[in-house]
Amino acid sequence: IEVHIDLDSDEDKQAACKEFYKNLIVSISKKKEVARTSVKGVKIELDGMILATILGVPGNNGICEYIKEVWEEGKYCKPLKITKKFANDELITVSRRVKSTKMKPFQRLLHFIVMKNVVPRFRKRDTTSFMDLTYMDHLLTKRLVNLPSVMLRHMAYVISVPNHELLYGDWLTRVFEAYHVPLDDKQGEELKSYDFFEETFLTMCQLRRENCVWWLGTGEGRRRDDIEAPAENVENV
Repeated sequence: IEVHIDLDSDEDKQAACKEFYKNLIVSISKKKEVARTSVKGVKIELDGMILATILGVPGNNGICEYIKEVWEEGKYCKPLKITKKFANDELITVSRRVKSTKMKPFQRLLHFIVMKNVVPRFRKRDTTSFMDLTYMDHLLTKRLVNLPSVMLRHMAYVISVPNHELLYGDWLTRVFEAYHVPLDDKQGEELKSYDFFEETFLTMCQLRRENCVWWLGTGEGRRRDDIEAPAENVENV
């Protein structure tokens, strides 16, 4: 899992992102999503496969449904089951949102990845929706998430609400480069405190550092979602 943080926040790239969303029209059907916009006079058209190629990710497999409320029981995962799983409370009787403070360290890391990369937002960072939990569970159990499709659907939702946020800044920089949108070559802003985890926290997640790369350790013979497992084997995160 490659975590992308929005470092591309200099004035020119911010202006490009604003223009991208200002001119954005997203058409969604059962089979595909298509986004059309223009930035600095350059026309941009994206569907799932084009966006997948630009980002270097799979684009035709995995969960891509985008529904704010609880999904149909058993379609992708059971609402009550994943509520108990990420709240770490077997006594819960009704599916509900889960506070990140109730999660174990590695679960919080998954929440961070989903909130920053899959369905990003700047509000209510400490609370997970059922959609967040579903994507987190897919990552944890190594089931595919169709990132390009989810991104396009999330963009469609974002532009439908007033005073929407500028999301996917780092991803959009790749789109601008692919379409040769002229941008000033400036250094982005430094990371903020909420954009990273300290080494102590990553160690608590059963991650260990080798050659400047953090690796996920899973105990042999143990379930991968058992985050208390000893770090005997390593698997790239």
